[in-house]
Amino acid sequence: MIEAKLYIDGQWIDGQSGTKATRKSPADLSETIGVYPLATVDETDSAIVAAKQALIGWKAMSGSARGDVLYRAAQLLENEVTDVAKLMSREMGKPIGEAVGEVKRGVALLRYYAGEGMRAMGEVYPASDGGSLLYSNRVPIGVVGAITPWNFPVAIPLWKMAPALIFGNTVVWKPADPSSITAFRLMQILDQAGFPKGVINMVTGKGSEVGQKIITHPSVHAITFTGSNEVGKLVALAAVERGAKYQLEMGGKNPTIVCEDADLEKAATLTVSAAMRSAGQKCTATSRVIVERSILETFTELLVEKVNQLKLSNPLEQDCYLGPVVNETQQRSILAVIKRGVENGARLLVGGEAPAGELANGCYVQPTLFDQVDSQSELGQHEIFGPVLSIIPADDLAQALAIANDTPFGLCAAIFTKDIDRMFHFLRNIEAGLIKINGETAGVEPHAPFGGMKQSSSHSREQGRAAIEFFTSIQTIAISQTTL
Repeated sequence: MIEAKLYIDGQWIDGQSGTKATRKSPADLSETIGVYPLATVDETDSAIVAAKQALIGWKAMSGSARGDVLYRAAQLLENEVTDVAKLMSREMGKPIGEAVGEVKRGVALLRYYAGEGMRAMGEVYPASDGGSLLYSNRVPIGVVGAITPWNFPVAIPLWKMAPALIFGNTVVWKPADPSSITAFRLMQILDQAGFPKGVINMVTGKGSEVGQKIITHPSVHAITFTGSNEVGKLVALAAVERGAKYQLEMGGKNPTIVCEDADLEKAATLTVSAAMRSAGQKCTATSRVIVERSILETFTELLVEKVNQLKLSNPLEQDCYLGPVVNETQQRSILAVIKRGVENGARLLVGGEAPAGELANGCYVQPTLFDQVDSQSELGQHEIFGPVLSIIPADDLAQALAIANDTPFGLCAAIFTKDIDRMFHFLRNIEAGLIKINGETAGVEPHAPFGGMKQSSSHSREQGRAAIEFFTSIQTIAISQTTL
């Protein structure tokens, strides 16, 4: 069993309160993965003070010197890919193959942003006075509060913290409770990379205490958050009230449109992958597949066949496709949505229950497929965050687009078609920040901007070069000659 600690000002701390929470394996609730401390408000304040004090020295270092530390972190994480992936799989139930891929993505993120330390940080402009120099420079914004989710416990923290750090900011990191043990292991690796004390701090604990302190503290200059819409709105309000910068990545109700001319086999395979991988616990997962009526029966049969072939298994098995959801609370929530869906008239085609037998002591949910779904129902409108896919018919592409856009969210969308005119019509009219043509909604690249529209995201983008927009401020500088 792992006994996690807080990391404040370069020191590992047990926690003043002595109160600890336990993480059990969602694959088998009789297995305890570890315990982690619940930080106090005072400890959170200490982490913020440490980050503020470390800011002067860290931002004074050259970008290449900061990049060297990130390169070391990447190498150290690469050396521990298997062990970190196994811990992630045990703690939050992600199939081991996906967990390994996520840790490798974390390595790639660290290396990508290490290289950003050598890129240009401003522009030169023509001055009206020929003897003057006019240019812009990007500077760190200061202390960054990073509040991260449990579903990508390595990749998302790193795609937030790596750009914050390379651009000269310091970080106070609050990971989500269900991934606190994996976060502790990641923090151990970052500690070994040689960041100066106070540059990164990690505090685990209750969002109502630790998270609230971070988002309201006057020394936290920016907050980057991934999580629910309800909490995201609170983060935004707290930031606006005191003039802090904020970045929100929140929910999605991602549609895939399947046109009558599509490669139906490919569309079915990738739609099931997008809906069921990671047990549907991705903000980019497909939860609605909108199908033209002319192919509805054929495509539904394909989906039923493919979902029926999926096997629930222990996430540590090398061939695991579908493991448990993260905890009992999530399991109960998903099963309740499924039950309400049936009660409200949707037809359950596959799954819909927790399995019996050897998996009954885990937090498993059978892969679930509905049809005859009302697009205005809970199944058609609300993020479920589980292995649940709803089939919704449409008369044509125009109606499919209207259904796709008719939710509060706009993170991802996909279309399967061989017709270039349909493709361009989709691109012009879909309301989503991430768009896939003949590909699944899930899956992002570390060097490309990430973010959605409407209530899925705030005004900025994460990842790639776009991260510089959030994690820096622009100074405009004019230098004139001292003599004529």
